[in-house]
Amino acid sequence: MIEQITDLHIHSKYARACSKELELPAIAKACEQKGIQIVSTGDFTHPLWFKNIENELEEVGKSGLFRLRRDLSPALSSAEERGANKTWFILGTEISVVYKHKDATRRLHLLIYAPSLAAARQFNQALEGRGANIHSDGRPIMGIPAKEIVTICKAIDPAMMVIPAHAWTPWFAVFGSKSGYNSLEECFEDLTPKIFAIETGLSSDPTMNRRLSALDNITLISNSDAHSLPNLGREANVFGFESEKEITYAEIRRILKEGDRKKFLYTIEFYPEEGMYHFDGHRDCGVSLSPEQTKRVKGICPKCKKKLTIGVLYRVDELADRAEIPKKFIPHKYIVPLREIIAASFDVGVGSKKVAAEYARLLSALGSEFYILLQADSVKIEAAASSKNIALGIQNVRENKVIPTPGYDGVYGRVDVFAGAKYEGPKQSVFL
Repeated sequence: MIEQITDLHIHSKYARACSKELELPAIAKACEQKGIQIVSTGDFTHPLWFKNIENELEEVGKSGLFRLRRDLSPALSSAEERGANKTWFILGTEISVVYKHKDATRRLHLLIYAPSLAAARQFNQALEGRGANIHSDGRPIMGIPAKEIVTICKAIDPAMMVIPAHAWTPWFAVFGSKSGYNSLEECFEDLTPKIFAIETGLSSDPTMNRRLSALDNITLISNSDAHSLPNLGREANVFGFESEKEITYAEIRRILKEGDRKKFLYTIEFYPEEGMYHFDGHRDCGVSLSPEQTKRVKGICPKCKKKLTIGVLYRVDELADRAEIPKKFIPHKYIVPLREIIAASFDVGVGSKKVAAEYARLLSALGSEFYILLQADSVKIEAAASSKNIALGIQNVRENKVIPTPGYDGVYGRVDVFAGAKYEGPKQSVFL
């Protein structure tokens, strides 16, 4: 079986607050270093980025997937067949919809996937025809209801996919505490059957999502939502294919629609506490609260008396209808990015030159980042690394022997990979 690590949600240099290094050749190179085989183009709604996609990518046969044109990628120019780590792209984008529905203002982010350049182009034209400004941001904001977006996609090509992005984050998500819904049916109404997957987001994991029996027939995907090259693949999906001919847009869509456990092998997860909205809190006051503590203070910041930002764990607790999770779902594995483990080993910042140098050295000696994190022998890691702590940190993550500190109100959490405590799922309480 051919395993393909797949990141279905990233951005380009044209999206707000995103790195200017997010060019297609740079993304492809970074994916090879990470060990990602399939990645979203991101932002195909932006006219300039769409031109880049048209000019710099070529379709792989009739697969609905794309790769760098051979004249733009010397590493591919001499190869008739795809190498083990050469990057393929799927046409994907994220849009932000803000609209009034059922007496409330709704704010959702949606992931859109297209099986062809023609379908993506028609989708862009349809948005502009409805007054959307797709020129200002790679993730455009528009007043089109989520249900209408599904209608637009299905009219263009029934193979297009609409997947709610980071479904639980407070401000812009289908289940978000600030402006979301309590169910997919409330949002998409009679078109709900067209929604067969949701993205869990960095602040939740599959175990949390599976506490809602209403999601039993929904496939959960995990993606990086990368705004820079180093963040590619911080969450991802691992698909298995019988042959290279099976690696197509249509087969990826089928796997997601059917929740095929034989082909959808597992997801790669952030520890959800590390996400920036796992707990409730108030960033300005440095207040982080568990759901139980939030209830005790009635949702009010104990320092400034303003309303707290209600996080993902609280929202899951609010909608969940069971504690025991059936064992019939796609499994998942937790990771801590290699750069973070290196930084913790040397007690330096993750963006330091020392971390960059060690990261490059380990990849040169051992292989891709995902190979090092998930498969490489600990003895070989220890022999290749400048510090034995790097191998220890990787092993601790593999064995879930870490201590997470939850993020809140836009502040990322932390994971102590040298704490030695066994990870047993999202923590239920933390004290001020």
